[in-house]
Amino acid sequence: METLPLKDMQTLVSLSKRRGFVFQSSEIYGGLSSCWDYGPLGSQLKFNVKQAWWKAMTNRQDIVGIDAAILMHPQVWVASGHVDGFSDPLVDCKNCKNRFREDHADTKDGKPACPQCGSSDITESREFNLMFETHMGPLKDDGSKVYLRPETAQGIFVNFENVQTSMRKKIPFGIAQIGKSFRNEITPGNFIFRTREFEQMEMQYFVKPGTDEDWFESWKETRWAFYKSLGLNESKLRFHPHGPDELAHYAKAAFDVQYQFPIGWQELEGIHNRSDFDLSQHQKFSGKKLEYFDETDKSKFIPYVIETAVGCDRLCLAVLCDAYREEVTEKDGKSDTRVVLGFHPSVAPIKVALLPLSKKAPLQEMSQAIYADISDDMACEYDEAGSIGKRYRRQDEIGTPLCVTIDFDSLDDDSVTVRHRDTMQQDRVSRDQLKTYLKDKLSSFSA
Repeated sequence: METLPLKDMQTLVSLSKRRGFVFQSSEIYGGLSSCWDYGPLGSQLKFNVKQAWWKAMTNRQDIVGIDAAILMHPQVWVASGHVDGFSDPLVDCKNCKNRFREDHADTKDGKPACPQCGSSDITESREFNLMFETHMGPLKDDGSKVYLRPETAQGIFVNFENVQTSMRKKIPFGIAQIGKSFRNEITPGNFIFRTREFEQMEMQYFVKPGTDEDWFESWKETRWAFYKSLGLNESKLRFHPHGPDELAHYAKAAFDVQYQFPIGWQELEGIHNRSDFDLSQHQKFSGKKLEYFDETDKSKFIPYVIETAVGCDRLCLAVLCDAYREEVTEKDGKSDTRVVLGFHPSVAPIKVALLPLSKKAPLQEMSQAIYADISDDMACEYDEAGSIGKRYRRQDEIGTPLCVTIDFDSLDDDSVTVRHRDTMQQDRVSRDQLKTYLKDKLSSFSA
């Protein structure tokens, strides 16, 4: 048997639509560029990814969660630097009318050239702010202008004092949040990798100045361990340090966690030492004191921040890419390909499939009773349509770790057959031991 990894993104796009993971947004109207809808299996996958991240962050004493509003006071974005500095330099090709970021230009005879047609006849660059504007209230004027947030971090910073005092937290402590963000990207694409509407999973960890470098290293190790827990292939993960020319204006140090997608090595998560920039800026622009008083040594300071910021959609894409494989076997001169999504059970949309061998009443009744017994403990699917071979293949394609087949022998011996996705091994299990067996196999899973 030959095992082949995902070869290109289009293969995944096709599978995602066919199996109910991701659909083109507004497809019946021709679609909306770089906007995607998560289908039944995709929304469950995304929920599982978010749940795994949330548990990893908040299942500890030093981190709490919030859910801040998408719409915020416009001065928030002035203080953060987004109004003046959150922009891309744009140029236009006079030959083919292609509009693109200046740093995406090709080079021709030492001059910048259009990446689409190769022409060097391009316009001077101009800045384009990436924030979406909208208006609040009955009048559409400058006084009513607000923004759809381009990141979730600022909702954490402006609530620093509220959280710290209400929850009586002592530094070091963190605030976690999952939420939608919006960026009017000039060059979105590559499926759900870069979109204009996306979800972020961010945690800001507030520390005492002088301890920030140790905490920065600690969080790098913690975040690497998280990706291992999801079953991602470590050979496709790496840290990428930001050089002096890559550092954001607020950052003292920064590393990306990168994954090797079919489109190459790309960022999954940013881990940043943001120094005291954010709270200092909001203290300056709001006039509200955001200093922390340390009772142990009676010192007062503005905390430094260690940030971990993950793109939820990118992580879902990495999980899909990592899980995809094709198993090709040759038999009697014919080639057969089994497509498998080898999800870790923690993120698999469906954990167990119940497959009665026949639609006859006795098998259906027994199968429905087993479904009712185990579905409260694990995400299950009931499927009775088609041959058992085709149903197995469908479950392989959607990443279901275990399939339970109820056959006519089950009526006599009160046992079922459990098929394992990755090995295709089949075990006969007594019905009264089934739930324990399934839980043990799912919890001991090794990707």
